[in-house]
Amino acid sequence: MIIDTPMTWVIALYIFMLAAFTGYELIRRVPAILHTPLMSGSNFIHGIVVVGALHVLFTASTLTSQIIGFLGVLLGAGNAAGGYVVTDRMLGMFKPSAASSAGKSSAIAGAAVAGSIAARKG
Repeated sequence: MIIDTPMTWVIALYIFMLAAFTGYELIRRVPAILHTPLMSGSNFIHGIVVVGALHVLFTASTLTSQIIGFLGVLLGAGNAAGGYVVTDRMLGMFKPSAASSAGKSSAIAGAAVAGSIAARKG
């Protein structure tokens, strides 16, 4: 269904402004601990942008439409890939390092030896 009225651009501008305001308010109120899940959600949205840009590219009838579609695919794919790289790096910060895991295993071994000594005395 194609709606073509003199107010179409006003409606599109209203929807864009509403989406921009809502996005700004949501992002502003997200605590730092939730930025990784939020990044994953934005990667999903960028995937939808790439699908939309592919649709524009494949149905383009003019050179200008083809250029816009190609740029949309290129920028959307780059943004999604960059988002996955950033998400991976952020999740890597929560993984235990090799030095701290070695310290934990030696502490567990020490506790086991102390427990066995205490059991022999008791």
